[in-house]
Amino acid sequence: MIHKFYQDNTYMVMDVNSGAVHVIDKLAYDVLDFYSDKETEDIVELLKNKYSSVEIREAIKELDSIKEEGLLFADDRYFNHEGFKNKKPIVKALCLHIAHDCNIRCKYCFASQGDFKGDRSLMSAEIGKKSIDFLLKNSGGRHNLEVDFFGGEPLMNFETVKEIVDYGREQEKKYNKNIRFTMTTNGVLLNEENMKYINENMYNVVLSIDGRKEVNDTMRYSINGQGTYDIIVPKFLKMVEMREHRNYYVRGTFTRENLDFAKDVLHLADLGFKSTSMEPVVAEPHHDYAIKEEDLSTVFEQYEALAREYVKRIKEGKGFDFFHFMIDLNQGPCVIKRVSGCGAGAEYLAITPEGEIYPCHQFVGNEDFKIGNIMEETLNTSLYNEFSNAHIYNKDKCGKCWAKFYCSGGCHANAYNFNKNIYEPYDIGCEMEKKRIECALTIQAKLAEED
Repeated sequence: MIHKFYQDNTYMVMDVNSGAVHVIDKLAYDVLDFYSDKETEDIVELLKNKYSSVEIREAIKELDSIKEEGLLFADDRYFNHEGFKNKKPIVKALCLHIAHDCNIRCKYCFASQGDFKGDRSLMSAEIGKKSIDFLLKNSGGRHNLEVDFFGGEPLMNFETVKEIVDYGREQEKKYNKNIRFTMTTNGVLLNEENMKYINENMYNVVLSIDGRKEVNDTMRYSINGQGTYDIIVPKFLKMVEMREHRNYYVRGTFTRENLDFAKDVLHLADLGFKSTSMEPVVAEPHHDYAIKEEDLSTVFEQYEALAREYVKRIKEGKGFDFFHFMIDLNQGPCVIKRVSGCGAGAEYLAITPEGEIYPCHQFVGNEDFKIGNIMEETLNTSLYNEFSNAHIYNKDKCGKCWAKFYCSGGCHANAYNFNKNIYEPYDIGCEMEKKRIECALTIQAKLAEED
């Protein structure tokens, strides 16, 4: 299987199974329309009005050579991969819902403004410590583990965060493990003291902001209706300054109300944030801010415009990282991740303040997806098996899709929320992901032109 596309005066073809990406000319691009199912003489005849016979034959020879190297129309190397077939159940990451409460009211919040459609509550240190124990005992031979403090707003329960981190540092030594703690925050409660602690103890920190002031304040406002932009930007800039070379990124959400979201990404870069992410809102179609199928052409134009500016700024020495454009063509994810994605419901679990276990933060509150409770020994193994098997080879749409080894089957929660089936990907999300991949590959090609 191959995928060929044209973007910004660049013709490209990606071989799906080998992962090889080739920049080609228009002739080879046209030949590929017939290459896999036509004989040489037939291709010459079909293209004789555009190219000479000599040119066509030479292009076919070059494609033959690439194919012989296993870099074009390659066989699937992953379907029977031993590491995939013999995968053992291990947990490598937890999302600790340290607070089912929030101090702002985001219009699009999937967590129902922080309470996840339940009672507002804070996680106890006991639940947090039990979660650490669970992770350490169920992580198999994996050395590096991840714990993300999530909400709601984690800073509303900051003393408990510190107690859990201290406990984790004590316990990880007994198991010869390394826990990478991270935190996602809206920033309103950041101050000198907690920023210092976060900087010293968090492997990564995610700072939530939607871009330009008018965009952010339309969607992200305090309980009294005041916008948060002016409150959080100075704090985020201070936090990033303190981080120096440590990991962070500012993460925003774009909606139908700011389909010109490339401006928001660039606004964040202009403020001085070097690591950014801007995610499309996932919302039921009846919401006025939900992205609809008819918006996709505009969204694609925005990604392409952002990609052009991204390359331009890198060449000018003013580059920044945009999460969805970061593709490693030389190494990339391991086989398991390419096939299974984020690992929600298997390698990655979410824990509520009450200790309830769910496949990920977006399933929290849906009793049908409750796996168990951290205070008990028994877990719903059928749910674990269902999520473990929700990989690209068990999803019909993914099997025929050129992007499958990049998106790894997409988000289970989005699939369920839109199609009531974790095996049926969310179509609009798929289309946006494919465009982001094309942009990322085009960026690589443009940057390689000067190497």
